[in-house]
Amino acid sequence: MVEKLTDAIIKSLPAPPAGSKIAYDSDVKGFGCRVTAAGVKSFVLNYRTRSGRERRFTIGPAQIVKGGPGWTAAAARLEADRLKKAIATGTDPLEELEADRDAKTVADLVKRFREEHLPKNRPSTVVNYNVLIDRNILPAMKHLKVAEVTYSDVDDLHRKVSKSAKYQANRTVAVLSKMFSLAIKWQWRSDNPAKGITRNPEEKRHRYLSPAELAKLTAALAVLDDRQAADIIRLLLLTGARSGEVMAMRWEDIDLAAGVWTKPGSTTKQKTLHRVPLSAPAHRLLSTIRGQVEATAKTKGEEVAPYVFPGHGAPHRVEIKYAWADACLAAEIVTTKKERGKTIVLPSARIHDLRHTYASVLASAGLSLPIIGALLGHSQPSTTARYSHLMDDPLREATERAGVIVMARATGQ
Repeated sequence: MVEKLTDAIIKSLPAPPAGSKIAYDSDVKGFGCRVTAAGVKSFVLNYRTRSGRERRFTIGPAQIVKGGPGWTAAAARLEADRLKKAIATGTDPLEELEADRDAKTVADLVKRFREEHLPKNRPSTVVNYNVLIDRNILPAMKHLKVAEVTYSDVDDLHRKVSKSAKYQANRTVAVLSKMFSLAIKWQWRSDNPAKGITRNPEEKRHRYLSPAELAKLTAALAVLDDRQAADIIRLLLLTGARSGEVMAMRWEDIDLAAGVWTKPGSTTKQKTLHRVPLSAPAHRLLSTIRGQVEATAKTKGEEVAPYVFPGHGAPHRVEIKYAWADACLAAEIVTTKKERGKTIVLPSARIHDLRHTYASVLASAGLSLPIIGALLGHSQPSTTARYSHLMDDPLREATERAGVIVMARATGQ
């Protein structure tokens, strides 16, 4: 039965067992809602051009949740009516869409990706994506038509980058895959050529600073020229937080009286609020910093900055890699590599390894994996499981103690 489509009717339309099925509207001829076997619902308009050619134009996805993304039935009907009036004057909307799509290049895709998608990501992610785009994607693909990029094009780029940077090649394909997924959404092409690319094997890093390295790093931080970076590194060691979380730390999120830091979802990887207690050393460090900034602000007659670590040209500090390199060199936490006949000295640990070090200290102290996961803000137990092997020492100590007690009772001692 043909009836006027409403949001309630659209929501109740069942998915066909295979292929797709269209429920047509009673008011606007050719207007309907297509439902695929996967349950995807989109508004379409069937029409005939002046030359008699039958065409089907996809208006867009249906809005399933009120206030969510997609078209409501009423809005899609108005759009269908507008399109029909244009068709009556000789316009072919599908032809215009195809012409526009065929003209789009990868450079156009990158531009829209940067304008519409990247602002939704964290600053560090934006930096990393832009590096991959400028270094690998644009030089190889900027002149290619989006609709003409093939699996082989992406695979060739992956192989080329893999010759010098295997992990970076994988990240490049991941960015391309996201871009082409959006291209499908924007109706610039119908498939994703980055899907199915065989990635390079990656080994999970398990780098932890040894007690000797920790002692040397602590000494190096005491004399580091960049005092703000030194405090950031100290807090990374004392909290196990990610560098982006610490650098975006705000005074309003820190309760010094209760000794609690509440990380807002906008700064965490899981995008959920994470409330963690502060250790005594972390509390002392933050109290000292607070006292210093209050004294400086009072002297200058200014308000205290909202961020614990204000930035230059940005609301908060966003990078400490050079200070980290200086600290590692001073602490002799280094490795060497040959490049063009020269020996280059580099840090042997990453900033993120401080998070692993914090977790390793907790595990070696006998803390349970759920406790470690809660402090680190892990949403999946499997993420914390990487530290399970570090619990061997406290487990061995526990079983030795049990052995002593059992044998003592068995012998009557």
